[in-house]
Amino acid sequence: MFHYTVNTNKTVEQAIVDLTDNLKKEQFGVLWQLDMKEKLHEKDVELDMKYHILEVCNPSEAQKVLSKNPLVGYFLPCKLAVYEEGGSTKIGMPKPSALIGLVENEELMKIASDIEQRLISCIDISR
Repeated sequence: MFHYTVNTNKTVEQAIVDLTDNLKKEQFGVLWQLDMKEKLHEKDVELDMKYHILEVCNPSEAQKVLSKNPLVGYFLPCKLAVYEEGGSTKIGMPKPSALIGLVENEELMKIASDIEQRLISCIDISR
């Protein structure tokens, strides 16, 4: 499966606050946050759900993978989504190992797997 997604009883807003705090503990910062509902509304398109995309980065890890293969930059920064679906809040991400697997480099796969586990931990603690 290319993604990791969990349900939470928290609101989208509270899940984002908790996720941001937990990411900091793993030395990931939120570089940018997009409120898709708001952005689409600005373009006169309505979305009937809250949907936020967070782009997150651990600078040391980014430097490590980019120095091994610049193509990895196509997958950076890591994206996490927090959204409503079917009356519940979901937190999810594409798995870094699934994306890095496209580069076919075992050393990069080990790094991506470590990052993936750290991000999954942040998501799980935030639920």
